[in-house]
Amino acid sequence: MSITTTTHLNFRGDARAALTFYQSVFGGELAITTYGDFGMPAEAPGAQNVVFGQVVSPEGFRVLAYDIPGQSGGSAAGTGSTHRENGVTITDQPFFVSVEVGTLPEVGAYWQALAEDATIVEPLAASAWSAGFGMLTDRFGVTWIFGVAAPASA
Repeated sequence: MSITTTTHLNFRGDARAALTFYQSVFGGELAITTYGDFGMPAEAPGAQNVVFGQVVSPEGFRVLAYDIPGQSGGSAAGTGSTHRENGVTITDQPFFVSVEVGTLPEVGAYWQALAEDATIVEPLAASAWSAGFGMLTDRFGVTWIFGVAAPASA
């Protein structure tokens, strides 16, 4: 048996912009279907919003997204709070999107691209568990954690 899980992000009118940005960071193919494509009259509010969108890259990156019907004004996925206690980052975000890559230069390239207009929660640096770990909340309110994948132990 095989199972695949994919992060599905919910936006408030800016799913297309977010997916386009994620494609620019991670590469791959972008697919977008709007509510209008499924028969909503073109003049109806929200007809151009995304009902199904995805970015899939040959390297394994995959994310799905859509615009919540009747919602607009930009996404607020990252409206939770983050603070530090005793040197530890504490956050009440309901989820993080985790990206693990094999080397620090690879992680650094994705980090640098996604960090544009982002809030850095934890700077990308060596940690006790990884040669590179960092956390940021991107311009669309999605919190990402990046890490160098630990080598498989024998």
